[in-house]
Parts: sequence; C-alpha cells; structure tokens
Amino acid sequence: MKNYCVGVDVGGTTVKMGLFDITGSLMDKWEIVTRKEDGASHVFPDIAASIRERTDRHGLTLADLTGVGMGIPGPVEEDGYVGKIVNIGLYDLNPAKELSALLDGVPVKAGNDANVAALGEAWLGGAQGYQNVVMFTLGTGVGGGIVMSGQLFSGSHGMGGELGHMTVNPAETEACNCGNHGCLEQYASATGVVRVARRQLMQNTGGSVLRDIGELTAKDVFDAAKSGDAVAMAAVEELGRYLGLAMSWVALTVDPEVFIIGGGVSRAGQILLDVVRTNFEKNIFISDKKADVALATLGNDAGICGAAKMVL
Repeated sequence: MKNYCVGVDVGGTTVKMGLFDITGSLMDKWEIVTRKEDGASHVFPDIAASIRERTDRHGLTLADLTGVGMGIPGPVEEDGYVGKIVNIGLYDLNPAKELSALLDGVPVKAGNDANVAALGEAWLGGAQGYQNVVMFTLGTGVGGGIVMSGQLFSGSHGMGGELGHMTVNPAETEACNCGNHGCLEQYASATGVVRVARRQLMQNTGGSVLRDIGELTAKDVFDAAKSGDAVAMAAVEELGRYLGLAMSWVALTVDPEVFIIGGGVSRAGQILLDVVRTNFEKNIFISDKKADVALATLGNDAGICGAAKMVL
C-alpha cells in the first residue's frame, strides 16, 4: 500500500524534507545542504539520495510512496517547467520529471515555494479550514501564495502569487532587486523595514533608540516601535500602509476568506497585524464582508507540509 509521501522545500541554502503518512502526520523531518557548485548539478541527485536513505531508515521502500511534492523558489508552469531558479543557479528544466526519474518513477509534483507554503498553512496551519487563502511571506524578500477552492493557483505562466513585486509606490526612486521601483518588497520585507527605518532616521531629526544601533535589523525596528519609539513606529506604519494597500487590491481580484502573513517579519506579532488590518480595512470599504488577516503558524514547516499536500 502506498501509505506515505515526502514533502520537499528547496531553498538556496538548504533543502528541507518531511516524511508524512497519508493522514498528514509528520513522521520525520530533516534537511540537507543545497550544493550549488558544478552548475548546481548535485541538487536533485542529493534530494533523491536523501529520500532513499530516509525511507530505508524507516523500513520503507520507494514503492511505499504515493508521491513526492516539491516547492521550488521560482515560477513553476502547469506542466512543471521552470525557466530559472535564480538563487540556486538552475535554468530551463522540469524539476518534477528530473526527480521522478531519479526515484524510479515515483510521481513528483512541483509548485512555487510560496504557493506551496500557502497550501501548507491552509491544510495544517493558520488558515486551516479555509478554502480560499492568500499568503504573504515577509522574509528577506516578499513572496506570496494563492489557494483557491483548496487548490494551488499559479496562473498561466507560473507567476500567480508573485505578490512581492506589485508596484505599490510608483514615486519610489530607489530600485528593487528586480530592477523595478516601488515594489511591495521594498517596504514589507525584513530588508525593506530596515531601509524604510534608515530613511525615516534621515528625514526625522528627533531622538530614537535606532540611532544607537549599528547593524539595524527588522526586529530592532519592531521592538523599538513596541516601546513607543516614534521613528520606528513611522517605519512600521509605512509597512502597514503598503501591505494593507496590496491586500486590498488582491481582495478585489480574488476575494479570499483569509490573508495569512508568514516569514520572519511575522514574528513581530500583534503590532504587525494591527497596522496591516487598519490599512487593509481602510482600502476595502466596498463591502462589509472582509477577509480576515492572521499570522502563519507552521513556521519553517509550511513548505514541506504544502508540498506533501500536493500529492495526497
């Protein structure tokens, strides 16, 4: 009986993996280094070898697997084709087909990692019980995931859910990493929060504990805001203004039941929820029925959980 599956979350530094039974219970989780040398040619063979080793450790064989789900940091088209995985250095490939061949034909399904994380939160996390979910992941950058009617939505070209690169401020003069100007990522990511805080410090001559911190982090900004620092709070409010605006646009397009906020920045907790909810509700006045805004709960396990759900 094929009573098990594996969820794989491919990252630029490590690959996280989890062994699940078909009821969704996580039996084991582990990670391996993402080897990017030699044109990243080791990545998928390493994943396959690790899955073989771990299933064997549990007294299982590949024949016991109903499939392997995999989150990929890049747009994944409906047929599994991926044009590029920039932070790993892989181009023009079909990761699902490659991994399946290395696993003796075990079915493999791939999806964008942020979309997959959203599916994980809808299945076992902060959006459990909802069928229509949009997730914003606020980390080094800003990612997004869309689940509609319980299924991943990735669009015609795998670009559905690339929410971090919506232009929310056309007047922005600094360039985003993508080359555009005024992307949501420039304000709502961890690096964006620090960038905005530094700009606030230059524009505001008032006192702030942030001036005494050398290597400023997003956590420093939120901690200072919680203690009443006006400059830090201005940076947090700017994040809330742009993220709330972005959510209102998404709500008027796909009308989800809930927005989930994940990633490292989400650890700021209630102060983040408050500023985002306030700005979202201000911009979505057209209806009394509004999506809820909540925090993700699965942390780093969201990717492997969503990947497993894809094949169950």
